[in-house]
Amino acid sequence: MIPEYWKKFVETNSLIGEDFEFSEDEDLSEMGADFEIMNEQQCISEATEAYPGIVAVKLGYFPVAMCLEGSGDYYYIKTEEGPNGALYRIYHDAVEGEKLASDGIEKVIESYASIL
Repeated sequence: MIPEYWKKFVETNSLIGEDFEFSEDEDLSEMGADFEIMNEQQCISEATEAYPGIVAVKLGYFPVAMCLEGSGDYYYIKTEEGPNGALYRIYHDAVEGEKLASDGIEKVIESYASIL
């Protein structure tokens, strides 16, 4: 279920459990970001047992990190973008039936590899 390129990226760089912070100036959504890279079990749980993960996965997003600021929002990669694609924040209340609100998804960084 987890894209192989993501698994390789986090394993090669020992990123599971590591936290990262982006200032408002660095975050494309201008909110700032503070998140922790999840392990495989956490990713699968968010993708299959919780919203917005269940809907997001159907739309090609895969959860990879959790917010450390207490918002309940998760961070996703868009699987069709492949290696070094963008990192997105999907708001926990963005679900509208089987869709995500268009204003509920924000690009945080152009390439997830820039967290390094």
